[in-house]
Amino acid sequence: MSSKFPLLRDNALIYGRLLPVEEPHLIERYNKALKAFGLKATKLKSFEIDRTGFSPQIAEECEDYDYLDPNGINRRFIILTPGQRDLPVVHTAFSNTSQLMFEFMSKNQRAIDALTIKDVIYGEIEDSVSKVEDIEDLLSINQVEFRVLSAEDVLGKAAELGKLVDRLKQEPDAWRDDKMLEQMVELAKVCGDIRENTLVPDQVIFRHNAYWTSHFGGLYVFVDPDATTVIGDPAAPGFRRSRPWQVSYLSIHDADKVFRFLAGTGRIELPRASWIESSGYLEHRAEMVVRSLIREAEPKRNLSDTDKVWLQTWMHSNADMINRDGNFPFLNAAKREIRQVGQLRLEDVFPQQRFLVVRAKPDHPDAWLTNRLISDFVPSDFVSRYVFNKQGFYKDYEGFSQPWREHVVDILKTTYLKDKVAFRTRLYGLTD
Repeated sequence: MSSKFPLLRDNALIYGRLLPVEEPHLIERYNKALKAFGLKATKLKSFEIDRTGFSPQIAEECEDYDYLDPNGINRRFIILTPGQRDLPVVHTAFSNTSQLMFEFMSKNQRAIDALTIKDVIYGEIEDSVSKVEDIEDLLSINQVEFRVLSAEDVLGKAAELGKLVDRLKQEPDAWRDDKMLEQMVELAKVCGDIRENTLVPDQVIFRHNAYWTSHFGGLYVFVDPDATTVIGDPAAPGFRRSRPWQVSYLSIHDADKVFRFLAGTGRIELPRASWIESSGYLEHRAEMVVRSLIREAEPKRNLSDTDKVWLQTWMHSNADMINRDGNFPFLNAAKREIRQVGQLRLEDVFPQQRFLVVRAKPDHPDAWLTNRLISDFVPSDFVSRYVFNKQGFYKDYEGFSQPWREHVVDILKTTYLKDKVAFRTRLYGLTD
């Protein structure tokens, strides 16, 4: 994909913050994991990896971006170093893959630290299904289990050494068995002192909670204590037919019902002065609306030298178009009402426009997923799309003209990339 979007790659807007792998011994270990998966060894002398071990360079080499994600289920992983924990996940069929990998690496940090000194860790995030053919397959996944292996079988040898140590403790004459003692010495050369080194990951099962998946054109699953809600295209196989007694189904095309679900389950912050006025949220949305209209009217215009004065001039010249669209006047009216009464009544607002003035509740566990869903209803805000919905952003980007691509990159560089944490905190209230 990076070869398709060189401008994004050159500006670290795709496959950014990855870990370079250049040392021959690490490349050799990576190749051992590839071979264990039945894949060809890479001939590259250097490449980059994300948290899961996915490498865009190797994906291009083998012409398969799903080489670690066959069938979009039971994701494979390759861990060369504990440092991968702090990397992003840049290619996945499930939005929660990143969190699952982070939890696994955090809970088993000591074992991963010890193992990766001498070996590569690889395996699969095993689900309860081997292929996703309808929504029922997704709903059947309640938890995942990390199946963990190592190329030099350090894990197996550690387990074997542990059994021999137990035998030595429990059998009075075991110390007379020279062959067993020699075997223990040889195993210890590989494993070290297993009394000090935790080599076997002890937490490998994790809950599979709310997520977005690329299956069936993109589908959301939200889990609440008393219900599960699926949001997607009604054409998806199993939609409204799988577990109707315990699952609610909402069409992604029904803005009103989706909004009511998010509001009713406490996942969004409604437009109130307490956060709207300090965040600059409506101003940001308004600017995105105007820029989208410029693209619609003049898709090939060079916007490299535009400034706020130029934008104001363009808006005056295209007032009729802006009024017909309705979103910019709506946002201005919303600002006035919030300034006057401290909040905005949404009952009479067109459902699609409601998403312009809300954000995910920052302290909700599903905040990132909710902001992703909101971005589906506000495609004009390419910044929010990039922050929360990169798959959607990259799909949008494919349809952009070259001048507009350059403009989008410039805006992202001068806003979000300048200080990601500060930007997310100010605009979305997120602190992580």
